[in-house]
Amino acid sequence: MKTQMAAVMKSFLAALVVVITGCGPAGSEEALGESQAAASSGMPNGAHFNLNIIGMENPKSQESCGSGHVIFVPLSGTTKIMLSEGDFSVVDCNGTDGPAAFQLPSPDPDNDGTTTYSVWARALGKPGGSSTTTTCATDAATGELYCSLFSAVLVRNTGKSSFTNVSRELLFVYADIDADGDVDRVPLFDSRLQDYFWNYQNAGLRLAQLRFYEVPTTVP
Repeated sequence: MKTQMAAVMKSFLAALVVVITGCGPAGSEEALGESQAAASSGMPNGAHFNLNIIGMENPKSQESCGSGHVIFVPLSGTTKIMLSEGDFSVVDCNGTDGPAAFQLPSPDPDNDGTTTYSVWARALGKPGGSSTTTTCATDAATGELYCSLFSAVLVRNTGKSSFTNVSRELLFVYADIDADGDVDRVPLFDSRLQDYFWNYQNAGLRLAQLRFYEVPTTVP
């Protein structure tokens, strides 16, 4: 009886991991290990949305987005990942033939500096690559482009790769948009700016993994 119960619980936990992470059965044990590692590193543990940004040596010839959690970008070069407001979803997965597109909720509707969800990121794949992601947008009145003072920099070193909270870098534009000499904090989809996007500069990084958790982060 105990053996049967243990088998049932093991099956249930494997299924739960599949639902939470979006991984198939082959990735269930790996996902469970990642969940345990997240808890031990102080990162949130629980339901989250995964987004994998994959560097490609050659352009993709088809528009297949796989599981709906992947964006393809050149292994070397710059890609615009256009951002729109809504539930988490990959809108255009192929950034090797031009811009890609990603949909995500408004992170700080009140602009009080505390987000409704947080983003964590890490570099994976063959050691040696790096990426720099900067949040940008244009002034609705003048058309002037503003890019944030802060960028999310991921470097794939040898050994274990750890997650970093990049909510400040990916969910806000920090720039002097009113020309008063002070830096303004503008959350994604604030009406003061429009056409928000991530400027993704890739220098050989095979995989940038982003995780979105429904927990707050307070930024400066």
